[in-house]
Amino acid sequence: MKNIKSYVSFERFRNFILNNLDIILFIGIMSVKIIAYGAQIQKQYFSAKELYPPVLTSILVICGIGLMLKKRKRVTFLYISDIILTILIFIDLIYFQYFRDITSISIIENGLLLGPVKSSIGSLLKWQYFLCFIDIILLPHIVFKVMPQKQNTLRARIISSIIVLAVGCFGSANYIYKLSVEQPNLITTMYNRIYIAEKLGNLDFHVLDAYNFVYRTIQKNTVISPQKEDEIKNYFQSNTPNGTRILTGEAKGKNLIVIQVEALQQFVINKTINGEEITPNLNVWLKKSAYFDNYFYQVSAGNTSDAELITNNSLYPASQGAAAYLYCGNEFNSLPKALDKKGYTSIALHGYRGDFWNRNAMNKAEGYDTFYSESDFNIDEVVGMGISDKSFLNQSFNIISKQKQPFFSFLITLSSHFPFDDVKHYGNFDVGEYKDTLLGDYIKSIHYTDEQLGMFLKKLDDSGMTKNSIIVIYGDHYAIPKNQDKLLYKFLNIKNGSDLSWMELQKVPLIIHFPDDKNSGVYHNYSGQVDLYPTLANLYNLPSNYLLGSDIFNTKNELVIFRNGSFTDGNVFYLSQLNKYYDISTGKEIKETSKLKEKKVSAQKELEYSDDVLNHNLLKKFNEEAK
Repeated sequence: MKNIKSYVSFERFRNFILNNLDIILFIGIMSVKIIAYGAQIQKQYFSAKELYPPVLTSILVICGIGLMLKKRKRVTFLYISDIILTILIFIDLIYFQYFRDITSISIIENGLLLGPVKSSIGSLLKWQYFLCFIDIILLPHIVFKVMPQKQNTLRARIISSIIVLAVGCFGSANYIYKLSVEQPNLITTMYNRIYIAEKLGNLDFHVLDAYNFVYRTIQKNTVISPQKEDEIKNYFQSNTPNGTRILTGEAKGKNLIVIQVEALQQFVINKTINGEEITPNLNVWLKKSAYFDNYFYQVSAGNTSDAELITNNSLYPASQGAAAYLYCGNEFNSLPKALDKKGYTSIALHGYRGDFWNRNAMNKAEGYDTFYSESDFNIDEVVGMGISDKSFLNQSFNIISKQKQPFFSFLITLSSHFPFDDVKHYGNFDVGEYKDTLLGDYIKSIHYTDEQLGMFLKKLDDSGMTKNSIIVIYGDHYAIPKNQDKLLYKFLNIKNGSDLSWMELQKVPLIIHFPDDKNSGVYHNYSGQVDLYPTLANLYNLPSNYLLGSDIFNTKNELVIFRNGSFTDGNVFYLSQLNKYYDISTGKEIKETSKLKEKKVSAQKELEYSDDVLNHNLLKKFNEEAK
């Protein structure tokens, strides 16, 4: 009798497994894929044990929907869901490798427009990523053959669907609520996408992203409250400098030449390899300039275009996607417009396609008189993505030298663009043991660009233009991605590299050269790209009513805020992806104090105000009210 009962119990268990094989396999396979993705984006602090519960609840929501369907339709529904989610994870993996971020609805268009960078995409692919498609090939042959076709009754399907949906929905809602309590404003602003995916899994992340995208779209079509407008306006006014400042009007009547150098990071400055300087020309130039060695890039998904936006407007990039696409119809109080009122002609020059990063539209919105793009240059030499820096800078010099003075010229280089694989054109610079590595190729590329910058600067000097010009040189964003951190730590002789040491490496050089080498020296105060426009505004005595940054010459260690909510004041570094504070001098984690919490809230508020300005085109309204 006991054996019969055991057999019956086994048979019931066996039938349950077979009848729900598709559900069980879907839960197991998707759990493995999503957790494996979580391990990729956060290796150091990853915990599968912590991530699995929210991942499971999000998968149960899909299963709950499937349970409502008849057997064959359910299997088809789960199979299609598997395909869609797998493709999404695959795209997320590739995108993360390049941008260290997660794809979202707002940046899908930008991702498609990265198509011309075929070598970049190819270099990011790993054969392991394709393993996530194996089940899609094998499952149909297993599930359809093994599963019995006996249908559950409608009542049974409804009950099981409601139970599983309830567990999934309430579970996901609970984890989302807990995260919103731990990190206020995180869910609504999505300012730290990686942290959300680490805590909830990328399935719930994309659900939240879709919700926020719809919400923001509706919000854009709504009118912001007068109280909120006044709050933002007052914040800008409180950030407008008062009183006597040094170097005010120092650059009055002088030309302004700004060079944004592709992927120029600060760690190569004054650095040698095999006894040879990597950037010998910039090293010479910075000794006779004001050199800021704690200057951070603050870009987001828009990368190079974000650096252009921040520099020209002293606003933060979009919380998702690239502002160059999302807000090219906005009104801006940009640097070119401010200089135009002083009688300046403003030109932008870049040797790539004018539609890339929507520069044709964005440069016009920002008030540049002329934008010289690929079609305006003679493409007589190609290095990497397009025209070589040598040819671009030589032709740009000819264009600049013909401009009526005073003028503002904004140049963007190209040859040192990721993945730095055009080594045959970079010259024979010996990188020793780093040959045939991403770091070694980058060093070669930036050494090549440094050589071209040296020749360009010499031409400016020989022509006498440096006598009547302010020349600004800075890097736009990182060059070495996080997955190459060990190689970079080795090159820089950094022992026991940490999250803090990595963030401290996210600096780009800022060099400001004055006529007759005035104001030269090394300035150690912490600052970021949002501070360049206010600095130039003081030098050229321009209005600074609606700028979020600070004049670097007149402030010390103001809050440097990053798009993901991290910040530093030069003493403490808050890493939002970990929700932890670090003492920069000791490298040790410190506890949150009321003052630090206040700074965190202030950083989030400033990002929120910047988003409101872009989302609601507030500068247009503020300007109309000021007339």
